[in-house]
Amino acid sequence: MRPPAWRPRATWPPPATPAARPSSRRRAAAAVALDAGCVLVFVAIGRASHHHGESLAGLASTAWPFLAGLAAGLLVTRGWRRPAAIVPAGLGAWLGAVVIGMLLRVLAGQGTAVAFVGVALAFLGLFLLGWRAVAAAYQATLARRERPIVD
Repeated sequence: MRPPAWRPRATWPPPATPAARPSSRRRAAAAVALDAGCVLVFVAIGRASHHHGESLAGLASTAWPFLAGLAAGLLVTRGWRRPAAIVPAGLGAWLGAVVIGMLLRVLAGQGTAVAFVGVALAFLGLFLLGWRAVAAAYQATLARRERPIVD
């Protein structure tokens, strides 16, 4: 058997071994934590900009519809399978948080002005889809680095 005609150059960082890669459960948990963090940042900025204070109870009362919508969107799209994918997990997280979140706000007697819906769509879309786009770009960069270079 002949050896290959080329030798791959050393790459840095070295390719991750399967044992070094995070487990799928850990990746899914990290994705849910990032998504929830994005929703909480949205709520905190909104409450601060409207001078509603930043009490824990106030944050919780504003955040729960969006967090419940986020969870529903991730469950419907089975976001745990590919948690960093823009489609379907990111799309489900974004639209679930906004659409179901707004419906729950209506049921809870909270406001849903048209401008607020637009701001929620824009902010949550940017953040829930944005971190996934950054992760995809990073993965593509790593994949290019790990490809062997032919001499």
